[in-house]
Amino acid sequence: MENPTEDALKPLLEVAYPVLDRIEIFINPESSGAEPLVLGDKQPFHARPIEHRNFVVPLTLAAGERTWIYLRVETTSSMQVPLILWEQDGFLAAEQARSIFQGFYYGIILVMVLYNLFVFMAVKEQSFLHYVGYITAMPLFLASLHGLAFQYLWPQATWWNDQAITVFLNLALVFGGTFSLRFINVSPSNHPLLHRWTVGVVVAAAVLAVAGLMVPYKYLILPTILLAFITCSTMLVLSIVRWVQRDPAARYYTFAWVFMLFGGMVLALSKFTVLPRNLLTENATQVGSALGVILLSIALADRLEREKKRVFETQQRLIREERKARMAQEKSLQVQREANTKLEERVQQRTRDLEHLNEQLLELSATDALTRLKNRGHFDRIFQSAVVRAYRYDEILSLLVLDIDHFKKFNDTYGHLVGDDCLKMVSQCIQKFITRPQDLAARYGGEEFVVLLPETPMSGALQVAERIRMEIEKTAFPVSGDVVHLSVSIGVCSVSPAKADSTKEIFKWADEALYEAKGQGRNRVVAWNADGQPMVSHLSPA
Repeated sequence: MENPTEDALKPLLEVAYPVLDRIEIFINPESSGAEPLVLGDKQPFHARPIEHRNFVVPLTLAAGERTWIYLRVETTSSMQVPLILWEQDGFLAAEQARSIFQGFYYGIILVMVLYNLFVFMAVKEQSFLHYVGYITAMPLFLASLHGLAFQYLWPQATWWNDQAITVFLNLALVFGGTFSLRFINVSPSNHPLLHRWTVGVVVAAAVLAVAGLMVPYKYLILPTILLAFITCSTMLVLSIVRWVQRDPAARYYTFAWVFMLFGGMVLALSKFTVLPRNLLTENATQVGSALGVILLSIALADRLEREKKRVFETQQRLIREERKARMAQEKSLQVQREANTKLEERVQQRTRDLEHLNEQLLELSATDALTRLKNRGHFDRIFQSAVVRAYRYDEILSLLVLDIDHFKKFNDTYGHLVGDDCLKMVSQCIQKFITRPQDLAARYGGEEFVVLLPETPMSGALQVAERIRMEIEKTAFPVSGDVVHLSVSIGVCSVSPAKADSTKEIFKWADEALYEAKGQGRNRVVAWNADGQPMVSHLSPA
């Protein structure tokens, strides 16, 4: 490179392919004799002169002089070395546009993941869970391929940075295949050959995903790309076949896979150097997958709407049949009375049964299956309501966060079944001291429990916490002929909320008090002061 100007220039040289293994850059090696600058995804991310997902090297071009730059590139991936020489201002402007594009893409994916996850939790339809797996694995694959994952998720894990590309791509194929089989109803009864072929492709992708944790990247990338092409083509064939057979779900599904297949094919052909590497080929997969994700989400929503419509039509048909039955019963007054009486009894019985089932479902959805305490989801809802109420009426709200001391060691020593019995025992001890209707005890996760005490000052919360701690400590827990005594550490936070949405702050303070209790030796209660300094409860041991 020659600088014909009278001023020294400081451009940036970008190697815009982030999965190259090793790049050695020599600048005027004949005159300087300096060691080369070594870059590549085999080096820790923070070793780069400029922390960027691509390899960006700052240069200094002396005025009126010629600078020789040599590059030696070694890689197990596709050998692409796109070089871009930037002015610094131009690089920053272009990077801003690229960052907006990436943020827009991953924002769409995140919204779709959360939306479909919430829908799955609401309707318990397995198709949504498989779909969440697919739209989670696909952007992780693209983030690994474009260097974003190396930059933000695992900047020191050079080995995993290589393997993640094949692992996440194969996981996307696995979840994409299982989702397709369920969503467009491809089963052994209606499409035996297509079903067996698709299951075989899914199994092959699962094997390659597991192999990605052990087999080097260079041996897996070509089979993975080939399998990705086969899988995308298979999904497209499935969607077309089901569309021809008038499956209403296949309409959106076909268009979604057309976009995804187009993006995947363009990327694969680019990696095989059949197509040139440019802005379109590098981002075709992201654009195609984003459009596909949106269309598949629309397809899932359409499916739910059709299910609602089918249920409504069934109800309408039942109503019409019921009307016909009543009109027929009018021929005889006595028969009509008897029929109406039986019908009313049936309706009342069904109503009672439905109310009972609804109560059971609500209770099950809010109850932890192991400990029979309330679960985390129910606690989060009640906690938010309690904080709003305490804020509105300027009341004191207390939160206890409990954690079983050394529970992991206990599990490793006695096994998970005994550990489950231990959790049940602890939950029973907690439940003894939850006496008021407005109080709530819940299992927050693992060996962690929470107790919510509305309208309870610090002194009362400390008394409850200390009683729970002492009850658990003195309760003998028999294990294989031995008697084991457990202990818990408890963090307490008692505040009058300063705002209606301060659940995170209150839980954080109680959690920090819990960690303070653990740090002070466990088996104790620690309260969080309003000034932010933890203190040990006077009721806990010295």
